Amino acid sequence: MPDADPSDAELGRQEDWVVDAVEVLYGESTATVERFVHHLVTTGIEWGLLGPREIPKMWDRHVLNCAVVQELLPKGALVADVGSGAGLPGIALAIARPDVQFVLIEPLERRVDWLEMVVEDLELENVDVVRARSEQVFETVDVDIVTARAVSAMKSLVPMTVPLLHGSGELLAIKGKSAANEIEKADKVLRKFKTKHSEVLTVGDELLAVPTTVARLTYDS
Repeated sequence: MPDADPSDAELGRQEDWVVDAVEVLYGESTATVERFVHHLVTTGIEWGLLGPREIPKMWDRHVLNCAVVQELLPKGALVADVGSGAGLPGIALAIARPDVQFVLIEPLERRVDWLEMVVEDLELENVDVVRARSEQVFETVDVDIVTARAVSAMKSLVPMTVPLLHGSGELLAIKGKSAANEIEKADKVLRKFKTKHSEVLTVGDELLAVPTTVARLTYDS
């Protein structure tokens, strides 16, 4: 654990655009997301969920990169975050959107223990944590939207996420510049799972220095 709390400068939050983005995306929940970031850069690193080199990028490359996806979530939606890890994007989104319910699906015990600790500390009433591989809860979890970040390429991500929609809903996969290429390579898988529509979106264009790329797959039973 760090000897002292990282400063705003060390966390990459000294830039005006980062401060403004946090205010726009979190508003009255800013204090809560600051506590989340504190967990990420202390216990998150101590428990091995993140590396210390991520500290300077924690706001812009991690938390805000996830938070802007909230504009794609309709009010009252039920969202499953697959491979939630350090709560990115699940917890980052749950803090910003208390009107949306989240199920964080994570198979590794240490990560689940950390997620449960953070959810309790932040008093997030719209978050449940499930220790399982997504394939193990296909029958019991039925959601409107599935989110995933840095889990797998689309070709293998679709089979492990889309069944949670039970034929209707969306997969929102936070990706990099390879998103379109990944969708193209996954064409056979998309057809197998009866994907109605696929597209690559950028969100946060007006808030972030580098907008977030999202591969969105739509399903309709």
